[in-house]
Amino acid sequence: MIENRSNGRGVHPVVVALAVAIFGVLAMLIVDHGPWSRPHVQAAEVANYKTTGDAAHAAGAVLAPTAPQPALEAEPLGPRPLRPAIADPNQIQNFSAR
Repeated sequence: MIENRSNGRGVHPVVVALAVAIFGVLAMLIVDHGPWSRPHVQAAEVANYKTTGDAAHAAGAVLAPTAPQPALEAEPLGPRPLRPAIADPNQIQNFSAR
C-alpha cells in the first residue's frame, strides 16, 4: 500500500495559532502601555463621592424628600367584571342606520 503523505515540512496549525496568540498579546501590551497612553490627571473639582447625595451637596444642590407613596391595595379576589361591548344602547341604532 502506498502512503500519500508529503515529506515536506509544512506549517502546522498549532504553530499558526501560537503565532497569532503571541501577536495578539504583544499588540494589546503596545496599545495599553504605549507612549501615547499616559495617565490623565483629574482636576481638583472631580472627586470620588460615596453617594449621589454627597455629590449633590458638594455641587450646591438642595435635596428635598419625595412625597410618600400611597400603600398599594391588593387586587380583589375573583374574576374581574366585564365591560359590555357597547356601553350605550343608542349606539346600536347608529350602526344599523349606516
